[in-house]
Amino acid sequence: MKVLVTGGAGFIGSHLLERLLDRGDEVCVLDNLATGAYQNIARFQGHPRLRLLVTDITDERTVEREVSWADEVYHLAAAVGVRLIVDEPVKTIETNILGSHVVLSLCAKYHRHVLLASTSEVYGKTDAVPFREEAASVIGPTDKSRWAYACSKMMDEFLALAYQHERGLPVVIVRLFNTVGPRQRGRYGMVLPRFVQQALAGEPLLVHGTGEQTRCFGYVGDVVDGMLKLMAEPAAIGEVVNLGNDQEVSIAQLARRVCELTGSSSELRRIPYEEAFAVGFEDMLRRVPCLDKARRLVGYQPQVDLDGIISRVIEYYRGHPEAPR
Repeated sequence: MKVLVTGGAGFIGSHLLERLLDRGDEVCVLDNLATGAYQNIARFQGHPRLRLLVTDITDERTVEREVSWADEVYHLAAAVGVRLIVDEPVKTIETNILGSHVVLSLCAKYHRHVLLASTSEVYGKTDAVPFREEAASVIGPTDKSRWAYACSKMMDEFLALAYQHERGLPVVIVRLFNTVGPRQRGRYGMVLPRFVQQALAGEPLLVHGTGEQTRCFGYVGDVVDGMLKLMAEPAAIGEVVNLGNDQEVSIAQLARRVCELTGSSSELRRIPYEEAFAVGFEDMLRRVPCLDKARRLVGYQPQVDLDGIISRVIEYYRGHPEAPR
C-alpha cells in the first residue's frame, strides 16, 4: 500500500516506518523535525520506497497532496512530552488541534483510512483504575497548562469521531500509555531514557515528586504491532482503543530497577514538581490501561515485559553514547 505517516521521524513514527517498509509498503513521512529527529530514520536514506517531506502538518497544500496519494494515513504528529507541554503551551494547542483539523478534514474529503494517535492524558485525574475507554475524564483547571494537552488531544478525538459520524471517515483512535524503547529521548521529560542516561553517566537519577506515582510502560514494538492490527480490522473503525502495557510500577521502583540493570551506583534524588516544572504542577497518582478492548478486537497482548524494555533501552544508549541528553 501507499502510506502517509505524519510525525514519522519521531520515536514511535520511526519504528512504524520500519515495519511498513519491511512489509513492502511505499511510505511518505511528513515531519517538521521539531521533536522528531532525522537521525531516527537516517538509515533509510535513499530507500526506493520512502519519501521524507520536512514541513508542518498545518501546510494544507502539501498535506492534501499526500493524503490524496495515500491509501492509509497514520497521524502521529503532535506536541509530546511533559516538559514541552509545560514550557510551550501555545505550540502544544496549535499543533494538536490545528494540525489534526487539517489531517482529519482531508482524510474525510478523500475518504482515507486513518489512525489517530491519542494519549492516556485524556483520562485526566480520574481515579477509576484501570482506565477504560468508555470512562469519564476528570480534567484539571485551565490555569495548569498540563491539562491543555489533555484537552487538545480530546478535541482531536471528538473531531475524528465527528467526521466518522457525519461523513463516514474510516478512523480508529489509539490512546497510548507511556510508549518506550530504543531511539526515545529524554529531552522533553520522557522518564525512562532520562533515567538510563543518568545511570550510565553515574549521575543521580532525578525522581520528580515522591516517586510513588505509578505508570505502565509499553514497548514500542508491541504498540506498533497493535496499531497495524487495528488498521487491518474493520471492526475497529470508529473505536477508541487503549494500547500499552498493564504492568504497573512506581517511578521510584523504575529508577531503582534501572540502576540494578545498568550496574550503576547512582543515587535517587527526589525533587519537588515545582522545581522540575512549575508552581502548581499537577500529576496523576496512577495511570493503568484496561486492554480488554484491544484484546477483543485484535488479540493484542504485550510481548516485552518491563525488564525487557529497560534492557533494550540500556543497550541502545550504550551503543549510542553520543545521543543528546
